[in-house]
Amino acid sequence: MAVKVPILKQGKVLIASIQEDLSDSDILDLQHRILEDVIRCRAEAVIIDVSAIGILDSFGTKTLSEIAYSVRLRGAKLVIVGIQPDVALSMVLLGLTLPDIPTALDLDRGLALINGG
Repeated sequence: MAVKVPILKQGKVLIASIQEDLSDSDILDLQHRILEDVIRCRAEAVIIDVSAIGILDSFGTKTLSEIAYSVRLRGAKLVIVGIQPDVALSMVLLGLTLPDIPTALDLDRGLALINGG
């Protein structure tokens, strides 16, 4: 299976930039890889950039929540960045939420949020 989402390491931060809509198996693969990389890289934070995603369904939302809680249990922070306006509106209309998961407009603001700014 080809890696669909690269996970880059920037200091103690892992950045996963989703560049296309993902299948359920792709998002589960991303979940597994992020959780392994948090430990392997001793990451203190993870940023998931979803700015290229046009649709975020209930399974994707649930899996992002699971990733966030699992990362937190492993001692790192997680921020989701780049939720597009149409995606945000669709999520609200469908009742999909990301409770207690910090979000930011873009990568720069996500990094600032992680660094306490």
